[in-house]
Amino acid sequence: MGVTHRRRGAAAAAVPTAALLVAAVLLALTGVGAVLARRGEPVAPRADAMAEAGAVQGPGADRAAVPPGDPVTVRIPAVGVVAPLVPLGTAADGTLEVPRYEEAGWYAGGSRPGDPGPAVIAAHVDSTTGPAVFYRLEDAKPGDVVHVDYPEGTVTFVVRESHSFPKTGFPTDRVYGPTEGPELRLITCDGTFDRSTRSYRSNLVVWADAAETA
Repeated sequence: MGVTHRRRGAAAAAVPTAALLVAAVLLALTGVGAVLARRGEPVAPRADAMAEAGAVQGPGADRAAVPPGDPVTVRIPAVGVVAPLVPLGTAADGTLEVPRYEEAGWYAGGSRPGDPGPAVIAAHVDSTTGPAVFYRLEDAKPGDVVHVDYPEGTVTFVVRESHSFPKTGFPTDRVYGPTEGPELRLITCDGTFDRSTRSYRSNLVVWADAAETA
């Protein structure tokens, strides 16, 4: 697991405005390069870029039987995550819509969790009042399970690895590169809080693979 530098508890109390997530992560796919979104606001990739990244078929492409409809809940029992899932689109300025602090969001312009390709779920790490949905995401370990519930079923993933990256050096290819089957990326803010940009300096990414079905 990657080394993180967040000061639990103190971060939420010290942050003057809520620190959001995924700045350089999704921005890199727009071709803008290393420009960072202010206040930690995530910027969505072009829909065609995400579709191209997730279009690869391989031996594991049909591992997960995905129920119809949109995902409604994400659960990570090992770190106490149970949160409603909302679809995230893009705002008029090109930034990714953000969920509320008690919600997680999945990028609806990319793969649904369980469909072939790298699906993305993002959530806040904290707010001015305390921990948010992904506050304990850094504690997720290889082998922990992630359940994504649909109205008519559940898709399960198994955590493979997690790392913290500075937003200026985010590994876009590793996160959004082609996959042979359904994979999941869980993303939140991490590291120390930069008061000048009013956002965290790093992103935490957790990679998870679709569980084998019987």
